[in-house]
Amino acid sequence: MSDLTDPEDPDAAPSADVDEVAGTRAGEATDGNGPVSETDALLSLVSDGQNAEERAEAAQAASIADLIAERLRDQTVSLSIGSLTLFNDSVSFGGGFAVGGARGRGARSAGGSGGALVAISGHEQHRHIENFVQPPRYPEILEALGKEHLMVLAVAAGAGREATAFNLLAEALALNTSDTAASSCHRITDPASVTRQDWSPPHKNAGYLLLLEETAQDIAGTVDLNWLTATASALRDAHSFMVVVTGAPQGALARTVGASPHVCVELGAVDPVTIVERHVLGPVPDASVVAELRHALAESKALDALREQPRPEVAVRVAQAVRVGRNLTAEVTHLRDPSEQVHQWFLRHEDPADISFALAAAVHENAGYLTVADTALKLYSAIAPVAVASGGPGSVRFAERLVHEQPWLTVAAPDGAVGRPPQVRFRSPLVQQALLSYAWTHLDGHRGALVDWLRLSLWRDPDPEVRARAAVAAGILAWSDPRHALHRFLRAWAGSKSVPIRQGAATALSVVAQRPEHTTWVWSQLNEWVSTGSSAADRRFAKTAAMAVRGLLGRQEPERALAVLRAALDWRDDWGNLAPVAWSSVHLIDHGREREVLDAFLAWSAPQDLSPMVSKSLSAFLFAALQPYAGDGPLTTTRTASSVAQPRLLSQARMLRPELEELWARSLARRPVQDRALDTLRVWIDRYASKDHSALDSLRLLLTGIARRPGKHRQRVEYWLGRWAADPDRPSPTAARLLHAVRELP
Repeated sequence: MSDLTDPEDPDAAPSADVDEVAGTRAGEATDGNGPVSETDALLSLVSDGQNAEERAEAAQAASIADLIAERLRDQTVSLSIGSLTLFNDSVSFGGGFAVGGARGRGARSAGGSGGALVAISGHEQHRHIENFVQPPRYPEILEALGKEHLMVLAVAAGAGREATAFNLLAEALALNTSDTAASSCHRITDPASVTRQDWSPPHKNAGYLLLLEETAQDIAGTVDLNWLTATASALRDAHSFMVVVTGAPQGALARTVGASPHVCVELGAVDPVTIVERHVLGPVPDASVVAELRHALAESKALDALREQPRPEVAVRVAQAVRVGRNLTAEVTHLRDPSEQVHQWFLRHEDPADISFALAAAVHENAGYLTVADTALKLYSAIAPVAVASGGPGSVRFAERLVHEQPWLTVAAPDGAVGRPPQVRFRSPLVQQALLSYAWTHLDGHRGALVDWLRLSLWRDPDPEVRARAAVAAGILAWSDPRHALHRFLRAWAGSKSVPIRQGAATALSVVAQRPEHTTWVWSQLNEWVSTGSSAADRRFAKTAAMAVRGLLGRQEPERALAVLRAALDWRDDWGNLAPVAWSSVHLIDHGREREVLDAFLAWSAPQDLSPMVSKSLSAFLFAALQPYAGDGPLTTTRTASSVAQPRLLSQARMLRPELEELWARSLARRPVQDRALDTLRVWIDRYASKDHSALDSLRLLLTGIARRPGKHRQRVEYWLGRWAADPDRPSPTAARLLHAVRELP
């Protein structure tokens, strides 16, 4: 059993009775197994069966899905997960600021107690020193090295740490050694021999470079305060200097930070554009040449690449392309490819804590740091249970690792607002999708934990935003192979007894459909769910299909969406789909598809008989007519302070007059729909028309239009307006004004 499973899971419970208890949490009710009667369905609508929290979550999930889809359309950089060459290491970088960061190879010298050494050639030193741009903390680090003779640069890869080390050694020797001609620099190739407590430098007046980027965890228990003190003393006695280059401090080394002058964990940020200029133009370029270079960087989108990846190694790569005359635009396109960035990151990072935080950030981008950290810890507990058992969750400190391990993230208050909690964002907008897709398709051992983690967020998390973002992430995971995702988790979610989990499946399918190659498949799946079967699970599939079309998917193809809603509404003799169909109609109306929805209501109720479909259709119309406008659809009339909360069908009544007249006439004509129509009309009159002249004028035109129709329509309108105007308990002056307008008709 996964560590993320829950004994109270409504879909895992052994009996229907237990389901009803287990599936209930704050703000959620589970579905029954049988058909829903007309009375119960209408009562559910009147009492707002989807409570306020669930409605807000549904709207938020649809909004997030819209943002992701729009981002995909607007970006010129495309994902290339499917064609990524996994084992291509033809392009590699050292940690330096300088061009040519590859490590040189020289003759090995047997260093005795000093371990294996490789002499660093003058040519290699020159490559790192020639165009070096000092990071902000360089002067103080150099001063500390001159005094202590040992410095550990525990800094993230790609931050220029190796080039900084070369320059530190060269300057320390030049400033502190009388005979610089006799001094030399060596690369230590046997870290284990150096990290012994009895190590001593084999050469005097020398510089030593120890690179531990691949072996940092192996020596974490040996590089401690005692080793630092002893090694610094031995170097001082030999008039020598050592710089150790490693990643984020771990183990014993982490405990020395702040307690030892020998450890530096931050170099300071260097402007990557300055690095490009230095490498391309030299230290003192002409202003006109600088302007020309900056124009080329802007035209090729290189400035965007440097903003998204402000690391020295990226700046060096851009500079290399300029210097050798490569196509800069093509180079930048490759640099900005989010799939390549993600692939390179996973090559460097295998720690479950790093992976967990990266995936949590991808799911909950723009959320607060604490939200991301909390969800990351849940995933970490699932994919690294042994580590959690041995060290406990309290041993994980994500914040201390972010600078080193998550270079693609920023953690800062939104817009620099003082006092606001920091938010987690990706520097590049498409890395989020690429990271999730890569993890789903390449981290085979984590796939099950990912599904359980997202599902638990959908069902258990009290924050609607967390649940909504989990649903969107599930859709992104399904992009690579939606049919696999359908059978892996989407179908189970769509048939869940839990309303939030079904909403998660609906949102995920809407996200899947934003990839053009999957759109037809999604519609086919939704049509299947509303047209087949008669079991309790099939009823839930139909509800999920109705929910899936209420957002961007339905707005993009309203005809298809309304066909799904019609099939769901006409599903057997069951009224259980009335609520999801009605709510989806409201969302489509709020997003500017009111004419298409009203045309559908007219077509569905065209028989004007006592059939269930006619009653359902008009009930859905009346429910939509009651809902205050809350969407992002473009309003063609000017909003005023008094009309913002009006139902969209009322605020747009002048433009929709023919459709509304017919639907209101049908609704008022006969019971049982008539009772609901009268209640809705009274709300329009007393809540809106009594306070807004525009609403009053629209309603006057609407009711006089109905009254002009042949038959008993005028008699019916006059009767009810007169009754409300003279109501002894709640008289309506607005109804009296409307009655006067109707009676003035010829």
